[in-house]
Amino acid sequence: MLNDLRKEQALEYHAKGRPGKIEVVPTKEAKTQRDLSLAYSPGVAEPCKEIKSDVSNVYKYTAKGNLVGVISNGTAVLGLGDIGPEASKPVMEGKGVLFKIFADIDVFDIEVNEKDPDKFCDIVKSLEPTFGGINLEDIKAPECFYIEKRLREEMKIPVMHDDQHGTAIISSAALLNALEIQRKKIEKVKFVVNGAGAAAIACIKLYIALGARFENFVVFDINGVLHKGRTDLDTFKQQLAVDASKAHWTLKDAMKDADMFLGLSVGNVLNADMIKSMAKNPVVFACANPDPEIMYDAAHDARKDIIVATGRSDTPNQVNNVLGFPYIFRGALDVRATTINEEMKLAAVRALAELAKTPVPDIVNLAYNEKSISFGPNYIIPKPLDPRLLAAVAPAVAKAAMDSGVAQQPIANWDNYEIELNRRLGLDNQLFRVISSKARRDPRNVIFAEADNIKVLKAAEICLEEGICFPILMGEEKKIRRLAEENGLTLDGMTIIDPKEEQCEDKRQEYGEQFFGMRGRKGFNRYEAIKAMKDRMHFGCMMLRNGEADALIAGPSRDYSGLIRPALQIIGTEPGVKKIAGMYILLTKKGPLFLADATVNFHPTAEEIADITQMVSKEVRSFNIQPRIALLSYSNFGSSNTPEAKMMAEARNILKERDPKMIVDGEMQGILAFNNDILKENYPFSELVGQDVNTLIFPNLSAGNIAYNLLREAGNADAIGPVLLGMKKPVHVLQLGSTVRSIVNMTLIAVIDAQMKCYAHDTGKEPAKKKWWQRGKQ
Repeated sequence: MLNDLRKEQALEYHAKGRPGKIEVVPTKEAKTQRDLSLAYSPGVAEPCKEIKSDVSNVYKYTAKGNLVGVISNGTAVLGLGDIGPEASKPVMEGKGVLFKIFADIDVFDIEVNEKDPDKFCDIVKSLEPTFGGINLEDIKAPECFYIEKRLREEMKIPVMHDDQHGTAIISSAALLNALEIQRKKIEKVKFVVNGAGAAAIACIKLYIALGARFENFVVFDINGVLHKGRTDLDTFKQQLAVDASKAHWTLKDAMKDADMFLGLSVGNVLNADMIKSMAKNPVVFACANPDPEIMYDAAHDARKDIIVATGRSDTPNQVNNVLGFPYIFRGALDVRATTINEEMKLAAVRALAELAKTPVPDIVNLAYNEKSISFGPNYIIPKPLDPRLLAAVAPAVAKAAMDSGVAQQPIANWDNYEIELNRRLGLDNQLFRVISSKARRDPRNVIFAEADNIKVLKAAEICLEEGICFPILMGEEKKIRRLAEENGLTLDGMTIIDPKEEQCEDKRQEYGEQFFGMRGRKGFNRYEAIKAMKDRMHFGCMMLRNGEADALIAGPSRDYSGLIRPALQIIGTEPGVKKIAGMYILLTKKGPLFLADATVNFHPTAEEIADITQMVSKEVRSFNIQPRIALLSYSNFGSSNTPEAKMMAEARNILKERDPKMIVDGEMQGILAFNNDILKENYPFSELVGQDVNTLIFPNLSAGNIAYNLLREAGNADAIGPVLLGMKKPVHVLQLGSTVRSIVNMTLIAVIDAQMKCYAHDTGKEPAKKKWWQRGKQ
């Protein structure tokens, strides 16, 4: 029943609406007669002539540089075998979808009705003027080896048979990390390989390139073990052949004392006894699909010291080709590489292996319904939905192409290249790039007041590793260390402070006396003031006040108002600020949106709206962005005479009196802020006509908070905030449910806030004089 349901769902998915999975979409306007004249005759003649005079101009005037041909003859389609070119088309279209969504590479899928290798090569070679690269797919062995070799030799664009090299690259990255965890050196590892087809041979070759030795392999094909007495082995397989005396060996014999098993064969050929016979701390990659050589759980049940990977998405450590080919071709295309060589493949291997060791974004945990994915036996290779893959792998491949001399268009600015990569997937956001760049240039000491929250702890580790700040973790030390150990986090380079502990007694007394001096006539006696210093927020704010830290991140599990109160009592507001305000930042595909006030002021006056707007405008300018501000209401420019509508109009008048150059207008409905055509047609006098609004000011807290939450959830936008505006020193309070990414984003804001307030700090260096909490520590 389940299989039938899946079959019907799959068929409906491919047939509904426009049949298939891909279409051609114009990238230029083609609406008017003028557009059509430019797109085709007579305008198209001009780029034709330019390309005729210099053939490299084809990359300038056509899609060739971002176009890959996914080409198959349908002789080895998935696990279906030789089903013909027409039946392979759904797979090739699917491959095109993956290229597009993971690396923004356009694809024409081409199914060729030709099984003769030489004729097939002639057909593909003739297509070189069309494509920037060729991805060969689902071609049976041994013809695939010959076809790829000949095309790579005769074509001057990247050619790769993904069925061979994709699995080899991904499994090699997984192998490096698995051996590191198991504390084994690749040159000493004893391998057993079941299957000697295209993918298996490519894997072995890459393992050898990484340091494995021929004599340490025992390989089986459909005819049994490869041994020196066989006459059907090619030159490479002969190097893998064991002594003829072992011709009788079975898989069971070979598995005894083996360190690593690689399966690219058929399902269920391994059993628990074979796993138990392996050496200590074994590695098993059972990659047969849909049923692996041994199921993941069965292998783990056989022994606990094992690391297992499969080709399945429902178990950890999936060896999935989508981790490789989109990003390898992206890097190759972007430097106009003439081939994909071994150096480029090895660069992809190492980039993937390294990425798996870095903290996993919260979005990946959510995507895979995991609380905390971290480097270890169950996570040796990045997840396919990790958004960092493109910017990690493509530059590594591009650089290897340049270093190995096969790049025709080298990359000069790697920072700009990374920005361009993110822009390709709709991830570009100028604000986020500016924030990250500014923070890393001058990192600061940041207190994380609730470091015994796992999300906060993960964010602190990311911030330290990315050079954003020097984290000061506040909380119970035993709990923090236990959380770190349970989640595979490292605390090296971070300071832990528990205000309740004995080591802080002198500081509690000192801070308490200072606090009593500030609040002695405002409801606190000396005992209460000193006692208050056992509270992390009070203690952290005193550290901030005394210059012993540069910024403080509070929350997300405590009451918002309860966190704000000590910050106002101890830190206070900037000169001239009567009331603080809260601003949210939404990182959308169209760019950043700034929203205020959505957290602090319930019913501000016109004067207070103007104050809030000026604080927001100052903050937006700090990111090198021109604020273009809409004062929102249910009314449009006097269409309602209610007090609330009049309040927003009055706020605008106050703002223009204070700063005539400020780009601000209202009162107006939200639709006018984002639909410039309607605004221009109905209210051409508005100074927001022709402007892209990026700042929204709301008439009250309810409207702001509701709008923020709707935009964040329905619009699926990344969020930063609430950012507290008007504080004398950087204190920011996280909201309930903050993700790891949002905490990191907030820390970036806090660091920049600290930089702007010009704190004295030896940036990026060991302070000349240790802080009180560093004394006596290594």
